[in-house]
Amino acid sequence: MEKLMISEILDSIRGLTVKELLELTKACEKEFGVSAAITQIVPKDPKPPKKKTEFDVELTNFGSQKVKVIKAIREITGLGLREAKEFVEAAPKIIKDGVSIEEAEALKAKFEELGAAITLK
Repeated sequence: MEKLMISEILDSIRGLTVKELLELTKACEKEFGVSAAITQIVPKDPKPPKKKTEFDVELTNFGSQKVKVIKAIREITGLGLREAKEFVEAAPKIIKDGVSIEEAEALKAKFEELGAAITLK
């Protein structure tokens, strides 16, 4: 038997009615042991996502009490006055990185009390 090209097979199918197409589909399923049903395969994630344990505390805006924010930056980072001022003016800037959630939340509360905007990453 001569093998048909895919284009020739498609040409012969093109003229079928919906009922005939349904019959052809069922015959192919039976003949080849497959299913034409639409299935969605969702891969299982072998490992659940890890809970984030380390956070970066970022000064995004120093707010209206710039001098107090500079003093707080000096306390936390140990920077000199000039460096702390430049640090604050260069916001957004990471104040501390890789800290626990407790420490990150405490720093955030401290700076927000001074009117600064803080983002935890």
